[in-house]
Amino acid sequence: MIRKRKHQPFSKLSIKQKIKRILKILVGIVIFITLPTLLFFSFLYLKYNEPFPEAIESPKADVLAQKMLEALNFEAFKNTDYIEWTFKNSHSYKWYKSADNCEVKWKGFRVILQLKDVNKSSVFVANQNYNGTDKQKLINKAEAYFNNDFFWLAAPYKIFDKGTKRQLVKTEGNKEALLVTYISGGTTPGDSYLWHLDKSGKPIAYQMWVNILPIGGLKATWDDWKVTQTGAILPKSHKLLFLNLEIKNINTSEQP
Repeated sequence: MIRKRKHQPFSKLSIKQKIKRILKILVGIVIFITLPTLLFFSFLYLKYNEPFPEAIESPKADVLAQKMLEALNFEAFKNTDYIEWTFKNSHSYKWYKSADNCEVKWKGFRVILQLKDVNKSSVFVANQNYNGTDKQKLINKAEAYFNNDFFWLAAPYKIFDKGTKRQLVKTEGNKEALLVTYISGGTTPGDSYLWHLDKSGKPIAYQMWVNILPIGGLKATWDDWKVTQTGAILPKSHKLLFLNLEIKNINTSEQP
């Protein structure tokens, strides 16, 4: 004769044990995911982090900045009215300087960004005019994309922007480098960039002390240049650690 076992309800102790077991599993998963990331960033921090450089307030800083602009044909950039480019195969731009607007495209979105008053910008989703609840959010995203990606395209031309401070830094070998700090304006005021230049004054790289990065002094290259149709000299790519930031489809004209 086979006796059927009666199913007993879980006791309070067994429920606590199950909860503890689940918590242990969750903690293990979190450690498994986060520990390699923490170790990786710790390695990067120890290897690449540098203190903010000692800078000198000197008229020579502006002289070096002017040399840098001359090496990149700043006059040609000033006379350029239209710039088109694609950043990292993700965001595409058509900037009309005289009209002070820029078409920003990514995925299925297109924003005609009015740079003087972004709230007057137009938004299109799947080529249809969009005035829904996310319109302002998309405008803000387009503005942030533009500020970031245009800086990677034309940062050397922005060293005399309103709200900037230029200082001189002595690097290894007693070379002179140009420290530019953006005191106000842009998406992230307070960021600083140390420009390393060749003998002609042309940038070869900069180091960044910026709010968005936890590591100070990361270096990005500025040495892959293109002389555009108007004579303005713009970069085709940058190397930042193991990343390659490509800039494609660069076109310029004096008139749109």
